[in-house]
Amino acid sequence: MAGCQANEDDRDDNDAEDERVSPFTGRQVTEDGPVLAVKIDNAPQARPHTGLDAADIVYVEPVEAGLSRLVAVYSTQLPELVGPVRSARESDLELLRQFDEPALAYSGVQSRLQPLIDDAELFPEPPEAAPDAYRRDESRAAPHNLYVRPETLLDAAPEASRADDIGFTFGPAPESGGEPTADYNVTYPSAAFSFSWSPDQERWAVAMDGAPTDLGAPTVVVQKVTVRQSEYHDSRGNFTPYTETVGSGEAVVLRDGQAFPAEWERDHEREGTEFTTPDGEPMNFAPGPVWVVFEPA
Repeated sequence: MAGCQANEDDRDDNDAEDERVSPFTGRQVTEDGPVLAVKIDNAPQARPHTGLDAADIVYVEPVEAGLSRLVAVYSTQLPELVGPVRSARESDLELLRQFDEPALAYSGVQSRLQPLIDDAELFPEPPEAAPDAYRRDESRAAPHNLYVRPETLLDAAPEASRADDIGFTFGPAPESGGEPTADYNVTYPSAAFSFSWSPDQERWAVAMDGAPTDLGAPTVVVQKVTVRQSEYHDSRGNFTPYTETVGSGEAVVLRDGQAFPAEWERDHEREGTEFTTPDGEPMNFAPGPVWVVFEPA
């Protein structure tokens, strides 16, 4: 009997070792997978998106002419396809540095920005570097029809860093401070996002430019940031906004049908972003995917 007990204990220890909690979602995973960030088109012509519902984290950022783009981060699961894929921006490099050295799927950058991407501590894999990882959907008009195969792209970046702590904490909501909220809106000059609480699904349903989507997340973070003009601009002369994700500021955390005031701080680009309550306690997120919307302060 003693030998049987020892075997059972060994199995329990092995089971405990196999149980990990994703630092991106707070859910149990068998292992921390490599990190892939995908720059995703968010023009109306790019919708509906493919594979966005499988992302662990979705960042919403302002770009030229008041429009928006998305940065989707994957680790715990990889869909067959993700897209449409579009070009990277300078501030993406600062944002992604907190993931150590992730792989980055994108399509094109301004020529003056290319040296910065080449020198960045990540694994950039555009179509010209990993042609087998991309395909065009001929049923859609270019440039809104380029898609990436995540598994194939990660094969081209075998040294991409694995998921690790980026400052998120998961657990029960604060006992006080939340305001019951059914809908929350964030607007850019030429783009709008609405988040509506669904008690049945226990997540915030996402609408873009007034149109419902099948996307949603248990936690939405509205992070108020400095957005300044960068030195880069598009062919029409529209300067690219630079979203500063290193620093500190206010935030609103949406979870469990409530809006909680919060504060964020990121001291260095190599560090994660910590979210706290106004009293300085960790601001827990609900387990599951997280959307982070950068709203100009």
